[in-house]
Amino acid sequence: MLPKKRILSINVSQGKYPEFVDNIVELANERVSSYVCVANVHMLVEAHQSKAFQKIVNDADIVTPDGMPLAKCFQLLHQQPQDRVDGMSLLPALLEEASKSGLSVYFYGGSKKMISETTKYLANTYPSLNIAGAYSPPFRTLTEDEKDNIATRITASGANLVFVVLGCPKQEKWMNEMKGKIPAVMIGIGGALPVLIGMQRRAPEWMQKNSLEWLYRLMQEPKRLFKRYFSTNSTFLYLLAKEKMTVHKKEMPYG
Repeated sequence: MLPKKRILSINVSQGKYPEFVDNIVELANERVSSYVCVANVHMLVEAHQSKAFQKIVNDADIVTPDGMPLAKCFQLLHQQPQDRVDGMSLLPALLEEASKSGLSVYFYGGSKKMISETTKYLANTYPSLNIAGAYSPPFRTLTEDEKDNIATRITASGANLVFVVLGCPKQEKWMNEMKGKIPAVMIGIGGALPVLIGMQRRAPEWMQKNSLEWLYRLMQEPKRLFKRYFSTNSTFLYLLAKEKMTVHKKEMPYG
């Protein structure tokens, strides 16, 4: 499994982009009950504010540096370069690998309309892909019986990869709860799915490379995202500055 480095409040996996894909595919082939967190600034701040959620993220088998700020933190904090492994690129890469190798996929979460559009998109784009199933759960807290029934349903489908579309932190909590119950690798893909199937647009490449993808999403959904981005980005910058000052003090020679 890929090694991890501490990035402020979470442990993020380290490696080249293809290594992440290979490791996830290996878990899928072996049907290891496991989960992958696709970490961005929002997830990092959520983990900083909640020790319980921090443990959920740190217990993940793989934590990818989804956001460019997290990838750059490897250089800033550990003097090591790191590829960005974002969900919007990882999702189609895994679907392509699954299509080639015969791995079956399951989609859990999202609205009924999104699930319907997803199955249409996959049938057209990946005609040889084995779709084990797709399910849009009720938009409420599920009972224990409902959770058990869902785990049984997904297990019976024979899925190798389960793409979870519940949003952070709900999807990470769900995957953690289902580890040991579903013999598959679960990947929290959040907002990557609506972009893939064309329900939302992705930021231009220049914005992606300059850590401005959040700004593009904010322009698309200002009412929903303004408060979250203002709060999380400010907290992230504060935590990063604090960490850099701590490291600097430790490195200062004593005279």
